Order: sequence, then C-alpha cells, then structure tokens
Amino acid sequence: MEWYAGTLHAWHLAILRYAVTRDNADRLAVFRIALEIDRLEPERDERADFDFFRRTSAGLCATILQPDSGASAVLQQHLARIDDDRLKRALAAAIDASEPAVLPAGRGVRRGNDLWKGLASRGAR
Repeated sequence: MEWYAGTLHAWHLAILRYAVTRDNADRLAVFRIALEIDRLEPERDERADFDFFRRTSAGLCATILQPDSGASAVLQQHLARIDDDRLKRALAAAIDASEPAVLPAGRGVRRGNDLWKGLASRGAR
C-alpha cells in the first residue's frame, strides 16, 4: 500500500512540476509515473490494460499547456481528487485555478482605513 501512496504522490508532484516549468522532460516524467501506476504492480503484472492515469495525464498536460473552454472543469476535477491540501493549493496557484475566497467565520470585511490609527504623524517628533 505504501508503494501506491508514494507513487501517487510522486505523480501529483510531477504534474505540479510540469505546471510550473512546462518543460517536455517534466511532461515525460508525468507519463512515466502514470505508466507505473497503471501497471498496478509492475513486478508481477506485465499487462498494461488499465490506462486511467495515462489518459488523465495526457488530458491534464494538454490542458495545462493550452487551456481551452473546458480547461477549468478538467483542472478543478483533478484538484478535487487531491487529498493533500498543501499540494492542492500549490497546484491551484501554478495553473491559476482560482478557488473562492473564504472569510474567517464571524468577521466581516472592514471598509474603514484604520491602518494608521493611533500612530503619531511624522512631523510630531
């Protein structure tokens, strides 16, 4: 189970790296890891019938490189699959996926300009 979790985490990190660099070598790293995951247990299973991660990687890389009208939905769907909040926020920032702003409970946005209230002016030394 640890192998699966570690490999899945490496895949998410590889997608993040590709989103930041847009480099072909990083895109190939995403596909290499996706192939490992799709094989399930590479040491015992030589079949490559399962291709979810390769298909998903191809769609994500294409969308990151050239976003189109459906790009936001694809990227938001992928972000929803990520359990690690730090990784989710980093990837959202890298792909410019804006998440709705959340205000702290019980505090509204203050409109007043109280930043300098109570401080002495420069002239009064």
